[in-house]
Amino acid sequence: MSGKRQRRSSSRRTKLQFPISQVNRFLREGNWSQRLSSCASVYLTGIAEYLSSNILGLAAMEAHINGKKCITAEHLHQVIQSDEELHQLFTEDATSVVALLDPKGN
Repeated sequence: MSGKRQRRSSSRRTKLQFPISQVNRFLREGNWSQRLSSCASVYLTGIAEYLSSNILGLAAMEAHINGKKCITAEHLHQVIQSDEELHQLFTEDATSVVALLDPKGN
């Protein structure tokens, strides 16, 4: 038993908190392309984690400014509306975001 090591997940190896395997499955089931690079899901997971971290950090500051200890949906909304880049990212073409979530149109 001393020669065997426990298998480490790809999320753990890359030190990401979001599950790379689920993003990989989402990309494969979505029929985005016939071929998919093994790095694509790692990269996309990193982007999602980075955006989430920044948005939550800004929302935490917004909650603190408002004298609250918990982040609410209103704080998230205020952060996205007040930050020009986030606002553009989430509202520029909402129909394409919906199409990304359901590529088959179901």
